[in-house]
Amino acid sequence: MTKKLAKLKYLPNNFQIIENGDYVICAVSGKKINLDNLVYWNVELQEAYFSYKEAFEKREQLDKK
Repeated sequence: MTKKLAKLKYLPNNFQIIENGDYVICAVSGKKINLDNLVYWNVELQEAYFSYKEAFEKREQLDKK
């Protein structure tokens, strides 16, 4: 099975699949995140994060602005 990049719309407690795929890319680390493992994202920025560490790092970056 070929892995394909998915396109999602991130919602407050869920996400909507815009284009079918198997994974998305972390906005901080660039790591692939399988949709089955996707837990962290930012609704306002429409970004996914690999783990709480990347989500926290992004929050710190935004707080410094």
